[in-house]
Amino acid sequence: MDLRQLRYFVQIIESGSLAKASRQLFIAQPALSQQLAKLEAEVGKPLLVRTPKGVTPTDNGAALAHHARFMLRQLEQALSIARQDPGTLQGMVSVGLAATTVGAVGVPLMRRVREKFPGIVLNVVEGMSGHLTHMMQMGQLDLSILFSRDAIADLPAEPLVAEELFVIMPTGSKLLPSRRSRLTVADAALLPLILPTGIHGLRRRIKAEFEQRNLAMNVVAEIDSLSLLMACVRGGMGATIKPMAAALSGGEMDARWRCVGFSDAQMSRLNYLYSVDPDRLSPAAAAVRDELRATVRELVTSGAWKGVELI
Repeated sequence: MDLRQLRYFVQIIESGSLAKASRQLFIAQPALSQQLAKLEAEVGKPLLVRTPKGVTPTDNGAALAHHARFMLRQLEQALSIARQDPGTLQGMVSVGLAATTVGAVGVPLMRRVREKFPGIVLNVVEGMSGHLTHMMQMGQLDLSILFSRDAIADLPAEPLVAEELFVIMPTGSKLLPSRRSRLTVADAALLPLILPTGIHGLRRRIKAEFEQRNLAMNVVAEIDSLSLLMACVRGGMGATIKPMAAALSGGEMDARWRCVGFSDAQMSRLNYLYSVDPDRLSPAAAAVRDELRATVRELVTSGAWKGVELI
């Protein structure tokens, strides 16, 4: 077994077929099939299930792919460290952030890392929390901000901030009188709401608050794209319930949005910083982790990131 075979195997799984993987790798499909056969012979177990629609990993194949991704990532980091000049930090660091978190933290974090560590290539992956959790588990991310302490049981997590949830609507919306600075959960139950689907922890958190009061939400649309959801709200199709970061533009509060807090509920979302195990964390990733912490702290204490508290 060699690293080339592992790299080919991981690409086959990610592509879903040998034909697609051969195009991605610029290798003839018969040669790729031969390398796969050698790998399966050495393992002594079938690694893929072949169907007319493509390939999927067997249980043994999935286990091998999980560790192979980590090994390949470690090799890339080792080579990067070996190539860097003494006293400098270099290499790629992947950070997973939800769309709302990107709105608050993305630009300031990129700026800090570029200014302090020009040798680090920061790869920011925006996605839903479930997708980011899976990527962390697969070893595809070095760091990620997730919204549950037990999202990944075997990785270290530290609390960052608690985000208050607000009813968000356009500034000129007629859904709520302009004199109202707060509202009750019962008031929110009367509003047409546009929310993420039920697979999101945020949606489940909101639903629990309504159900506790025997109230039904008036959900008029379910959208998992933050940009589309906020565009629909801006277009007058309804209101939403989100942390205030959803109303940020370029890291600053957008005056086109009105954020109304709850008067009878402590509705919030906790943010946790996840990282790979300390013995697997590269020096560059450790530096970005520290800068991410510092960025969050500075944004909150300066008031640039509103509606949040450090925890």
